[in-house]
Amino acid sequence: MADWFEPASATALAPLLGAVLLALIRSPRLGSLIAIAASGLSLAFAARLPWQSGHGVFILVDPLAAHVAILTAFVGFTSALYSRRYIAVEIAAGRLDGPRARQYHALFMSFLGFMLLALLSNNLGVTWVALEAATISAVLVVGLTRTESAIAASWKFFILCGVGIALALFGTVVLYLAALPALGTGYAAMTWTELARAAPNCRGTLLNLAFVFLLVGYGTKAGLAPLHGWMPDAHAEGPTPVSAVLSGSVLNVALVVILRLRGIMASNAQAIDPGPPIMALGLLSVLFAAFSLWGRRDVKRFFAFSSIEQSGLAAFAIGLGGASATFAALLHMTVHTLAKSAVFQCVGSAAQRRGAQSFQALSGLIASDRALGLTLAAGIVALAGLPPFGLFASEILILSNTMNTHPWLVLPVSIGLLVGGWKLIARLIDLCLGPATETSATSSHAPVMGALSLAPAWVHLALAAVLGVAMPMTFAAWLAAAAAVVP
Repeated sequence: MADWFEPASATALAPLLGAVLLALIRSPRLGSLIAIAASGLSLAFAARLPWQSGHGVFILVDPLAAHVAILTAFVGFTSALYSRRYIAVEIAAGRLDGPRARQYHALFMSFLGFMLLALLSNNLGVTWVALEAATISAVLVVGLTRTESAIAASWKFFILCGVGIALALFGTVVLYLAALPALGTGYAAMTWTELARAAPNCRGTLLNLAFVFLLVGYGTKAGLAPLHGWMPDAHAEGPTPVSAVLSGSVLNVALVVILRLRGIMASNAQAIDPGPPIMALGLLSVLFAAFSLWGRRDVKRFFAFSSIEQSGLAAFAIGLGGASATFAALLHMTVHTLAKSAVFQCVGSAAQRRGAQSFQALSGLIASDRALGLTLAAGIVALAGLPPFGLFASEILILSNTMNTHPWLVLPVSIGLLVGGWKLIARLIDLCLGPATETSATSSHAPVMGALSLAPAWVHLALAAVLGVAMPMTFAAWLAAAAAVVP
């Protein structure tokens, strides 16, 4: 057991131990270095997971968990790198002081560690606790500036996700009761691996009840409409590096739980078909978010609604079921996480330079900062689902699977993608092209954006482009193995 257990547990423990150490450090500069070291160590351990498959009572390392854990650790590491400069500018601008900067780094590492623990847990109770702890960490970070709007956003985040996680807890208890006839009392009835094996012998009626509560509970975490209310405010008011992680990784954790739940439900002949409810929430999210992009004036709120749309599309693909659709969902989650993190890093830097985050204040970025403007433009093109980036490939795969199984749904899905993509390109023109206006004067507090500060975003977009143009066969086989974990 030790040969696979050690890197799995160390992947989550590295940032958690880093958070404890950061709570004791007085220097914000030293704190940023410790955060980078802890997240980098976590990524190094996560990179070993593909060769360490196995499971125990509390830890699960399969291709699905390993893939999303590596992705989460990678985004956590690049966000920690970006945070070093971001927090330094916030301190210089007077929006954060030394103690709050230290709190930021500690809470960020706590958030990352608990997300990784939720992904690598084989126990439904541990998954629930870890995701709730990650939520509390994120709530505290969102309200860190102590402004009225930040505190309001933090409370909204806490209340809505608290209700969702409470529903998920009830669903977890009911799922345990449903498994008792097949697995008896004890840890076995709470483990993903044993539940998947014994699913055909579980109580179908209780499985149905558990599914409803778990879908609503974890659907709230995934930002699926109409359970999405916390996302726009949390993104608009929270520190941008946290938005980069919230927009992809935390949504992915919830979607992985829904994917595993779908597999359990599909294996029981007495249970309802889990596909239609998941597809319905996904399609509603795509359409609602696509049309909600219109009229948004705050840049971070705008991209928060874009995250709702992309999460909905991934959920729709999960609901379709089958190896090909699940492959498309995982590819979509992967590329969206990479592209959205890059976009938020660019938006955060631009907002610091201009002293505001409205579209009007950030217009003409290419004219004022060519490297930043071009990088943001590439990120928006990626999110719009245009080639050469990987979202184009994942969206084509999702539409192809929809045509094969539910052809009447191709039209509404296509409408959502076209409306959302159209608005993204329109906002690209607003943000990146044209002259810089008088209201978008560079903030005197912000240092000049250098090439090194943009390096994490460039790496993200380069990976997103490779997955769209020339996906390595080894990666395709790895993603296919991850998709095959859930039948």
